Amino acid sequence: MATKKFKCKVCGYIYEGDKAPDKCPMCQAPSSEFEEIKESGETNASQTGKKWFNTNGNTYTIVYSAIIVVIVAFLMAFVFQALKPAQDANVALDKKKQILAALNIRNLSDKQATDEYSKDITADEIIDATGKTVSAGAQGGEKDGFKLNSADYKAGKLALFLCKVKGETKYVIPVYGMGLWGSIWGYIAVNSDKETVFGAYFNHDSETAGLGAEIKDNTAWQEQFKGKKIFKQGSPDIALSVLKKSDVKDPTTQCDAVTGATLTSNGVSAMLKDCLSKYKTFLNDK
Repeated sequence: MATKKFKCKVCGYIYEGDKAPDKCPMCQAPSSEFEEIKESGETNASQTGKKWFNTNGNTYTIVYSAIIVVIVAFLMAFVFQALKPAQDANVALDKKKQILAALNIRNLSDKQATDEYSKDITADEIIDATGKTVSAGAQGGEKDGFKLNSADYKAGKLALFLCKVKGETKYVIPVYGMGLWGSIWGYIAVNSDKETVFGAYFNHDSETAGLGAEIKDNTAWQEQFKGKKIFKQGSPDIALSVLKKSDVKDPTTQCDAVTGATLTSNGVSAMLKDCLSKYKTFLNDK
């Protein structure tokens, strides 16, 4: 009688004999875990309904892992798309609060900020370096100047927020720069004379807590910008700057730096000079 072949379903060991061994010599699995290997064209009843993948093989592991990765990626993309409107709304709300903070309107609830922005911001204009209006924006607008960022600024599209605070005209100008560890930005509110600072707000990505981060966290530091002049008398060049207290020579245009954060303060000063210079034509058009 021809010798038969039996395969252990646990470890894959091939045994040759008239019947399956009582135990697998390799893994000690009982004989019930063996199946007879038939020659091509023969059908093994014990293999009927058997999965076409060996679940203990590398191919099964790779295919299974690939399927799981695809499913997880699909779910993550779905969740991201589902949450994106809420995320965008939160980003827009935070931006409104920052603009209002430059107008000295702070500590508002989400609803108060939304209502105040709609009331006080009369237009979110876009202008160019010549002061020409590219887009007129809208009352409480979020589709024109509001949507611009630092990349648009570098491309020559300048956001300008026209505001009415207690019946007085104000202009809010966004500014962008680099601190010690990353991006910094802010908003400068200017009176209708286009040279006196009405208020200021600054923020950052990754400045050091207690030092450079004070440009955002220290309201008193931001408030020192109130009443400062953007230009020196008789000069069209930007003079508003941040210096060490010992280096301040013109208190009408210069503000004290953050103590212990010289490089971040230098970044704020450079940011003011660079960004406000883009608006120089607009600001000098009285």
